[in-house]
Amino acid sequence: MAEPMIKAQNLTRMFGDFTAVDHISFEVGKGEIFGFLGANGAGKTTAMRMLTGLLVPTEGEATVAGYDVYTQAERIKKQIGYMSQKFSLYADLTVRENIRLYGGIYGLSDRLIKEKTNDLIAMLGMQELQDQKIGSLPLGWKQKLAFSVALIHEPQIVFLDEPTGGVDPITRRQFWEQIYKVADEGTTVFVTTHYMDEAEYCDRVSIMVDGRIDALDTPSGLKQKYEAEDIEEVFITLARGAQRAE
Repeated sequence: MAEPMIKAQNLTRMFGDFTAVDHISFEVGKGEIFGFLGANGAGKTTAMRMLTGLLVPTEGEATVAGYDVYTQAERIKKQIGYMSQKFSLYADLTVRENIRLYGGIYGLSDRLIKEKTNDLIAMLGMQELQDQKIGSLPLGWKQKLAFSVALIHEPQIVFLDEPTGGVDPITRRQFWEQIYKVADEGTTVFVTTHYMDEAEYCDRVSIMVDGRIDALDTPSGLKQKYEAEDIEEVFITLARGAQRAE
């Protein structure tokens, strides 16, 4: 079996006496779509910040793209893409300016940035929108562009933090078609979502409760284990036992 793209063993993060992430262990393979679920306050965001090199763990071990989260955080950042529903693009910059900006942030050459900019605009069909400011675009367009920008440097792993929040069902489905495409090409996708139907699209799903991973399996495996009709029912069953909330 190939070395996992993400590997965590007893990963823990404490803030004073509060254990935000409590000894979680899991692995994610190359090209896998891994759903990372949990109610508000369950510890998802803290775990993701550790995996993306933004927060040092208190205990445990973890590697991302083969690099250690304690000592090689800067190398991890070069191997990953990141998209957040809350903040991904600069509203006061145009479509073209945002692509150029992120190309520079990810260390691409001027020649490659120009090439990638033209390719992305053509691929997304945004030729007529390329000089419009991001703030004036519909949310669906923003999300499609933000996802493409997160992949502009061809990362091994892309972290998606509630990427489809607020968009309509048709746009969400189109967005997931983009996810399938990059996963088929070998990019590992680590995604958090509040939409339980989206969890059904993942290869495997973990569900966090009170800082722990209480369940981890394929969607079909989880439904079978908990005798549930869908992942939402599994999620509700587990979340009922939560002792804390955000």
